[in-house]
Amino acid sequence: MAISKENKDFIDSLIDYYINESESYKQIAENFVPEIESVPDTAFGIITGCVYSGFLQAYQNQQQTPGLDDIREFNQIIKERAALIKKAILDPPKPEASKKESEDEPGNLNFKKDFN
Repeated sequence: MAISKENKDFIDSLIDYYINESESYKQIAENFVPEIESVPDTAFGIITGCVYSGFLQAYQNQQQTPGLDDIREFNQIIKERAALIKKAILDPPKPEASKKESEDEPGNLNFKKDFN
C-alpha cells in the first residue's frame, strides 16, 4: 500500500507548518541544554517526531494502519525535505509583514476572529 495523495498532501502541509514554526521548536530544544549536545539536531528530532505523529494520526483517523511500505515512503519524504527543515532551524523564516493584513481580508478565515 502506498501513501494516498491526500495523506502525502497532509504530510507536506505538516512539514511546511513546522518549517514556518521552526523557531518555536528550536526554543523548546534550547530548554534542554546542557542535557543535549545539539540544539539544531534536537529541534530537528522534535519536528520530525511531530510530523510522524501527525502521519500516524491521519491513518488512525481513517481507521487504517500504515504498512512497512508506507513508513518507508514517509521516511523518504522526510529525507527529501530534511535539508529545508534543518535550514529553517538554523536560519528561521522571517515573519511576513503582510501576513496579518492578508488574514483580515474578506474571504480569509481567521480562527480567533471567525470561530471564537
